[in-house]
Amino acid sequence: MQPEFWHKKWASNQIGFHLPQVNPYLQRFWPQLGVEDGARVLVPLCGKSLDLLWLAREGHEVLGIELSEKAIEDFFNEHHFDPDVSEQGPFKVYRAGSIELWCGDFFDLTAGDVADCAAVYDRAALIALPPPMREQYAAHLTRIVPKDALGLLITLDYDQAQMPGPPFAVLDEEVQRLFGAAWTLKILEDQDVLSESGKFLEAGVTRLEERVYRVSTQ
Repeated sequence: MQPEFWHKKWASNQIGFHLPQVNPYLQRFWPQLGVEDGARVLVPLCGKSLDLLWLAREGHEVLGIELSEKAIEDFFNEHHFDPDVSEQGPFKVYRAGSIELWCGDFFDLTAGDVADCAAVYDRAALIALPPPMREQYAAHLTRIVPKDALGLLITLDYDQAQMPGPPFAVLDEEVQRLFGAAWTLKILEDQDVLSESGKFLEAGVTRLEERVYRVSTQ
């Protein structure tokens, strides 16, 4: 899956993956993690998610990584922020208040870039990637995230043969394989959401589960 794929999605406004509200799992489970006030939160492949605003309003510094500059500009425009723009290595950095969105390739991110991140939130990164890239993503995230980081990971589980991704099905077995050696994983929620998911119903998907993990680096 090449960067051009996502650029075209944003350019043509084919962004069904963008939620028009804050993720309810984030609101329900984040307070249980015990992430300190003011801690910096890494949000990979963040798009223009409203979750970024929610985390900032909860008192966190937010570091979002996003390939599409249009997504980043849309985020700031839609919320009437006037960001400062600068350069950080290969990234173009937009900052307003406690929110920084870095435009560039997640795989260019270094451990130094995220050394002060105490938490990670992944609602739409892992499930946006095909299998080979999920391997790379998990390995890179594990390499760069500081020890003792906390976070939430949200996945989808369905029969991939019934509908092509993205979003892709990422079964629990794969999550355990990708992260189990270096992360502590705990399932907080495993919910059947097929009846609420028109796109999947229209495609003929017969089972759809959302799974929420508490994650922490060892």
